Amino acid sequence: MANWFDSLERDLQSPLAVRRLGSGWFSGFFALLLSTTGLCLVMALRWPDWFATPELAALHAWGGLRPLVHALLIGGYALALLSLLLRTRKAIGATALIVALLATLLGGAEVQPRETHDWGVFFGVDFFAVNMVATGLMFAPIERLFPHRAQQRLFRQEWREDLFYYLISSMMVQLITFLALAPSSFINANTAGLAGVRAMIAGQPWPLQFLEVVLLTDFVQYWFHRAFHRVPFLWGFHAVHHSARSMDWLAGARMHFFEIIALRGVTSLPLLTFGFSPSVMQAYIGFVYIYSSLLHANLRGDFNRLGRIVATPRFHHWHHAIEEVAVDKNFAIHFPFLDRLFGTHHLPDGAWPTGYGVPEQVPQGYRAQFLYPFRRKRDAAL
Repeated sequence: MANWFDSLERDLQSPLAVRRLGSGWFSGFFALLLSTTGLCLVMALRWPDWFATPELAALHAWGGLRPLVHALLIGGYALALLSLLLRTRKAIGATALIVALLATLLGGAEVQPRETHDWGVFFGVDFFAVNMVATGLMFAPIERLFPHRAQQRLFRQEWREDLFYYLISSMMVQLITFLALAPSSFINANTAGLAGVRAMIAGQPWPLQFLEVVLLTDFVQYWFHRAFHRVPFLWGFHAVHHSARSMDWLAGARMHFFEIIALRGVTSLPLLTFGFSPSVMQAYIGFVYIYSSLLHANLRGDFNRLGRIVATPRFHHWHHAIEEVAVDKNFAIHFPFLDRLFGTHHLPDGAWPTGYGVPEQVPQGYRAQFLYPFRRKRDAAL
């Protein structure tokens, strides 16, 4: 099995000269994308208690979902066979074909829900599929058309780890949300005196609430982010995010599980406490999800004037820079004025970092990185 995955990774990372049109690489890649998306949706339809996200109930009720699943699997089959015919290396096409066959064996587009024991826990494979397709189709082509680093490939080094981070954060969305928002129930129950404030905020126009949410969360995230750089124990968690040596839209997914929980809890707690509309909060989550991918994207463009008002990819790339002059700079997510106000701004005109990462040796692989914050001091003492 390990040899199979190694072959698949080598095939996906083939040099550009081997990926030309007619080589079977593009048909294999899109076959894998369509088949995997189809499999995720089939699993969510077959075992909704375990694999479907409640917030996507409207998607499951949509009459066009099953024809879409059928089209995804047929497209996956056809492109996989085309890749197998054209390509000398068969790993991508064969993997896509196996995934499509598995989805078909589970019931395909006609799959029916199966009774399951409801453990009260679900794994949002449908949420992962929708996020991956929507975000990937948005940023991957843009990065190919307007890259900052033209030599950087789509399947660059460590892409497999970052994709796994993406998968975990999507599938564990319920558990992460529960752990992050658990304190809000206690706080709301013991702050009845804020009922008038909550009613006033909830009565504001929707656009004004959204703007307030963006400003408030960025202020809170600034200090949260700064603490994770300045406190040695917290840095052990955040170093995992900074260990990425390449920047693209997928690199933003590399974040330690505990940091995700802390970040979501810290940013959502004020919103829930002060009574912002749930629809505003949901819209902000979708907005920041796409905006975070944009900040990490491999996109050229200095945007010197725009960068004085809002965060741009170059602004955030300097936050990940390996240069000493950029250490502990550019903590804001949306508004650089926070960094200028508190003395942590760094954005030299027209300049980009020469590299990314951290001086310390953060291990590779999800399991090793999960344990890294707890082993870091012990390993340093040896």
